[in-house]
Parts: sequence; structure tokens; C-alpha cells
Amino acid sequence: MAVGTDATDATAETVTASIIGGSGFTGGELLRLLAGHPNVEIAEVTSRSKAGKSVGSVHPPLRGTDLRFTEPDDLESVDVLFAATPHGVSMGQIDEFFEIADTVVDLSADFRLETAEQYEEWYDGHSAPEYLETAEYALPEINRDNLEGAELIAGGGCNATATILGLYPLFEHDILEGGEQVVVDVKVGSSEGGAGGGEASSHPERSGVVRPYAPTGHRHEAEIQQFLGTSVAFTCHAVDMIRGASATSHVFPSGPVSKGDLWQAYRGCYEDEPFVRMAAGGSGVYRYPEPKSVAGTNLAEVGFELDPSNKRIVVFSAIDNMMKGSAGQAVHAANVALGLEETAGLEFTGLHPVGAP
Repeated sequence: MAVGTDATDATAETVTASIIGGSGFTGGELLRLLAGHPNVEIAEVTSRSKAGKSVGSVHPPLRGTDLRFTEPDDLESVDVLFAATPHGVSMGQIDEFFEIADTVVDLSADFRLETAEQYEEWYDGHSAPEYLETAEYALPEINRDNLEGAELIAGGGCNATATILGLYPLFEHDILEGGEQVVVDVKVGSSEGGAGGGEASSHPERSGVVRPYAPTGHRHEAEIQQFLGTSVAFTCHAVDMIRGASATSHVFPSGPVSKGDLWQAYRGCYEDEPFVRMAAGGSGVYRYPEPKSVAGTNLAEVGFELDPSNKRIVVFSAIDNMMKGSAGQAVHAANVALGLEETAGLEFTGLHPVGAP
């Protein structure tokens, strides 16, 4: 495949793509995005449990399309392969994936971390550690240069994505050096548990709750530590929404910080980013980042407030966990890797008003 690098070629280029594991929530979001992508032709979408069924029978937004789920064993060659499979599947089949496609985008946790030792500590080890050095983290805001031409792209965790985007400017602009205390509280929607989320994600158990489900030791801490170079005190709550991850970070810098310093840091990192917008105490109802305002989009909202009396910075960040935290991030990273327009297929900016996200 000869992917164009100038603007004209990037607009005209068409690539073929298949999705492994397309029947879950994230697979449905990938399908929705790729079906509307001006440069992508979907070849196949697999699901062992739904093989033969129409894609629209599982994903209502795609009713009317001709695509049907197929078995994953006999995939034809494509330019890019998206794997929306549970943790542990891709690392066991990665050699086969590269026989099918030149570029592989994995949305699981299988290639997010850099070393086998990290997987021993945070997961259950790794069966293909030789690929860890070549995998690139699928968050262009912090890894754009390395994503260009990447062959193996590792999707970030949704909780980690929200946290990293919120805190990254503080480290990039030396407001934090790595030894300061950082406390992060993340609240997430039920879709994070996937289509088969189990009893804890069922509506009677989820409705109305603010339930701590990972008070300490959440696996996404590993990604945060890896990319920010610091440890964080990290807690997750399950709350009564469907889409969304909202991170509130309490930061205690070692020296004085002004609002001007903060604006300089955040604008310096995100002013030209197509999928990050600031919400930091302006007017109106939604004065700070809110998952509801980015539902269905690849946007991240980031904001902050300064608390001089406690020498504290409060950082807010909000994403749609299935979009910026998964499928949207994957498509954005693939666009960068393949030399396509970064925003292609991701232009939707949300709806207002909407119900529970």
C-alpha cells in the first residue's frame, strides 16, 4: 500500500480495514466511525457469537448496511486491522494479525506497556514480549511523532487517557517534576464493563450508584506512571451514566503557581490539538469538563482551578470512554500512522441537550 503524505493524496487515499471482535460496544463504535470515514473501505467484521448476522441487528446505528459478521478464522488481507478483543487475545495472535495486515491497531491492554516486567506486575505476564518495543501508544497528543508510520498501535485505557490528558501539561511545562503528591479520582460509565459487563453493570445494580470499584491498584496506573513519570494515588468509581470517564486530579506542587502559568501550560500543549478543548471556569452551566458534553465524540475536555489556600491545583478532564478512550483514539492514531487527515471520520462534535451520557 502506498499511502500519500501530502494533503491531496491524503484526501484521495483509500485503505481497506477489518475489525476483529466487532460485536461489542467498542466494536460497534469502530464500525460507526469507519463506515463514515472518507478514506476507509470496511472489508470484514468478525464475531464468533454473531457470525452470519447483519451488523445492524447488533448495532442499531448501522441498520441498513450490507455488512454481516463473519468467523475470524479466514480473514482476507487488508491494509489495517483493528482488534477489539479482550485482554490476552491479541498477544496470542499477533503473528497471525501481521500476516493479514501491514498495520495492526489493538484496542486491548496487550501492548500498552513497554516491558514484560510491567505486565508481570500489573497483569498476568505477556506471551509476546518481543512486540512491546515496537508498539506505539495510540494517543497522538503525547505520541504523534512516533505514531507516524507505526505498524503496531496500542490503544490506551480510558481511565488512563482521561488522567494523562489532564495532567500532561503540568509535567511538560515543568510545573510538576515528578515527586509531588497527585491524587486522582475517576468516575466512569457502565459501558466501560463492555457488552458482557456482568452483574455489577446490570441496570438494577448500577442505577443511582457512586460505587468505588477500584480504590487502589487499578491497572491503568501503570500507563499513567509510564507516560507522566510519576506515581499517582488513583481511585475509580462506577457511577450512573452509560458513556464517559471524568477524572478529578488533586495536585500539590512544590512551588508557587499562578493561573497564568496554568493557562500557558495548557494552551502550550493543546491550543492546536483538534480533539482537546478547554473548559476552565467560564460562564454557563458547563463551566468545567463534563462527559455529557463530549458524548459520542473524540473530544477531550480539560480544565483546572487553583486553590491558593491549600497550595493545590484541581485538574478536571472528561472523555467519552468508548470514543476518545477507545475507538475514536484508535481511528485518530490510525489516521496519523497511515498519513491520512487526522480528523477524518471523527468530525462529530456532539449534541445538546442529551440524556444521561
